Amino acid sequence: MEKNLFLRQLAENGYNVIYGAKKHFSTYDTVVKMPGRIAFITLAIGIWQIYKPSFPYNTEISLLLIIASIIALTISQYNSEKDRYREVGNRLIQIHNELREIYYQAKSSEQESFSNESNEAIRLNELMGEFYQISISKQIFLSDWVAHYKLFFQSQYEWIDEQKKFTWKDKIPISFRIAVIGFIALIILLIIVL
Repeated sequence: MEKNLFLRQLAENGYNVIYGAKKHFSTYDTVVKMPGRIAFITLAIGIWQIYKPSFPYNTEISLLLIIASIIALTISQYNSEKDRYREVGNRLIQIHNELREIYYQAKSSEQESFSNESNEAIRLNELMGEFYQISISKQIFLSDWVAHYKLFFQSQYEWIDEQKKFTWKDKIPISFRIAVIGFIALIILLIIVL
């Protein structure tokens, strides 16, 4: 395989691995942090409802509190596996770092091609085999959005960008863009109707 294609393959695999790591950490963070936050907010609102029982929208607020409690219960279903998400995320970061090291070694190498039997190609295949073996496919709702944020706004991914040339479209998930447009359209519709 030509050097430039091998570097591209390393970058694509590096992206998949780091995105997978960020997705595992997103699920872990959500499971660890969200139930407590939801509990605090719902308790605070519940106390406020007791203080102001005559508030005109108490029924609607109670409905939202019930929905928030259902969300917290759904999130807590991942609780027994949360440490596994963290462990896999940590190992995926290590795999990503090894891929980055191979990338820089190959980039600075005098070789113009890398055969499937080269040490770099063999190590790449081993790392990707481990990546596919240990990754957890069941991730929590909206972990994609959080993973994009963690990757593109909290991580250093320049070595991958050298090959992939990310644009803003890559950095903001299409499902998030559609949701924002839908939310804005709903607000405009409510303003027009009301």
